[in-house]
Amino acid sequence: MQVRIALTGNYQTGNVEIINLRGRLDFTASSGQNWVFKSQNASLYQEFYSVRADNDLFSRNYVYFRPHGQVYPFAIAYISKNYRRQIDFSYFAGGGLTVQLWRTRQNVIKLSAGGVYESTRFMGSTFNSERYNGSQTMVLGRVTTWLGGWHYLLDNRLRLYYDAFWQPAFSDATNYRWQFDVGVDFPIWRGLNLNVAYTYTHENIVILKVRRDDKLLTVGLSYNLRKNRVH
Repeated sequence: MQVRIALTGNYQTGNVEIINLRGRLDFTASSGQNWVFKSQNASLYQEFYSVRADNDLFSRNYVYFRPHGQVYPFAIAYISKNYRRQIDFSYFAGGGLTVQLWRTRQNVIKLSAGGVYESTRFMGSTFNSERYNGSQTMVLGRVTTWLGGWHYLLDNRLRLYYDAFWQPAFSDATNYRWQFDVGVDFPIWRGLNLNVAYTYTHENIVILKVRRDDKLLTVGLSYNLRKNRVH
């Protein structure tokens, strides 16, 4: 079992009033060598002069079968809500295959591909593409490709991690999204780390007047907990 908790934030008052809180909880558990469950959960809340700008949730969940092999299958389920993009609730689920391109004690790089079924409920019904106007719910299938990894550098004094995914719709080449995350952990004391994280997201089909790109850079603390059970 492995747990990673991160919390970053910013609070200002006076001439400038800002509240920014970003949390992340990653959880991995396995039973024997065959099945592994992994959950990556992120939240974001922001206010500017008491006006809410973000109140988001993004939960990525996976089940892997024999993930220590070079190639292995997985099932996937994502749940999200995004106030800034006016997404009231969204989910998708599916499956695919992962290939381990590089795996050592210090380095891991993986590539995945699969397909998902998605349903998204928006807070409006007018989009930047007339094809989707008139309905608040969008239901479709998507291709999913994902690349990610992590590396321990400087004699394990620094951990670099990153992941990126791209999701085009089967039925519409202009309906796609992609996201890129990169972060660095600097060890402080017994699992406690200084964390710097950067996220870039692009959603090509959005509610009218909503921008398609978002960028977020945060600095804070993370904590890693690992537990091994010996039989």
